[in-house]
Amino acid sequence: MHLRTPAVLAATAALALGATACGSDESSSSSSSGSSVSSQSAKPVADIPSLSGKSTAVTLNAGFVDALTQLKMTPTPVGDATITTQGIASFPITGGNVTYYKPGSVSPYVQGEIDHAGSGLSLTGGGKTVKLTNFVVDPGKSVLTGKVTVDGKVAAESAPLFFLDGRTLKPLETGSNGTAVLEGTTVKLKQEAADLLNQTFGTDALKAGFVIGTAKITVNTA
Repeated sequence: MHLRTPAVLAATAALALGATACGSDESSSSSSSGSSVSSQSAKPVADIPSLSGKSTAVTLNAGFVDALTQLKMTPTPVGDATITTQGIASFPITGGNVTYYKPGSVSPYVQGEIDHAGSGLSLTGGGKTVKLTNFVVDPGKSVLTGKVTVDGKVAAESAPLFFLDGRTLKPLETGSNGTAVLEGTTVKLKQEAADLLNQTFGTDALKAGFVIGTAKITVNTA
């Protein structure tokens, strides 16, 4: 069942992206994912087999920028990513898929992924460089994973990097240009990412839950 009208795609994309940020904390998100109900017997309300175009943009938190400055770390974009002078990091959406079920029939009721291949963020300091690339958003777990390299060597092909907290989420906006925008999700550092960065840069300043910024996800709906 593939529903492709702009209205349905906009609503489904919004629900998917909202579910990305539905967890109020990491423990609640994990427990929700852990109690998954099989979708084999349930029929999806809507299915977007192929996402394409637009971006995930993160307005970097002033506290995060200050922390990087104090730690003498320099953030730079990787690949197709950009960082504006206003501190907005943007990562193009390159693919993915979303399936939406009736809430309560399946857990999680939004499944799939949002891919950002070929872009990312680099942190350089103390003669070390860590690159976080190929971000993948998992709607069911409210988590963003990515590839991690340290000084050019792969440390993890897919590591949990950021938790997506939806308590600050704003209502969906849809435009006449065939897009849906969901803004306000708070991006927080995961424990695994904090541990890796602390070890690499010889610090203990970065903690799980450290606020990275606020996300704005824009997807094509037509």
